[in-house]
Amino acid sequence: TFDCGYENGYTPKMLDTLKKHGVKATFFVTKAFVESNPKLCKRMKEEGHLVGNHTLNHPSLPAKSVKDIKKEVRGLEKLFKEKTGYELDKFIRPPKGEFSSRVLKVLQKMGYTTAFWSIAYYDYDTQKQPGKNYVAEHFKKYYHKGAITLTHNISKSNMEALDAVLTFLEGKGYRFAALSELNK
Repeated sequence: TFDCGYENGYTPKMLDTLKKHGVKATFFVTKAFVESNPKLCKRMKEEGHLVGNHTLNHPSLPAKSVKDIKKEVRGLEKLFKEKTGYELDKFIRPPKGEFSSRVLKVLQKMGYTTAFWSIAYYDYDTQKQPGKNYVAEHFKKYYHKGAITLTHNISKSNMEALDAVLTFLEGKGYRFAALSELNK
């Protein structure tokens, strides 16, 4: 899975690499990403990826009222449809991974499946990238059956390591499933 708060020039290459490997990913988008990159959002959908909700403005949801949570989520649904002609997939990743039982109940009542992660690393600061080798080694050390990754599309390291990571995992016999396949 990829969190897409904004574009840093790496998403097209990541999409190319996913296509090369026949991998369908989930991209969690925000208002800033959708407004600036409707063509990339369309490409994601047209290539069979899931595009999930990461809210309009990336707020801490536990601090928000039920009304404001719904506004953040529904607002992004509406914007995505207006900009791309497509519906968002009913997966959501709460910004910063911050949640409460109240937030989870609200999201569930809205028809969403909340997606967290089991593999992550510090990759979201564009000025402090971990490097291609770190990313590849991190996956070699922490991969596991049923893993859900948290990777950021703004990371040069992720873009540079993606092909090697997918090749390594394929070599270990893993296949890549969309979030929609996980309960099947």
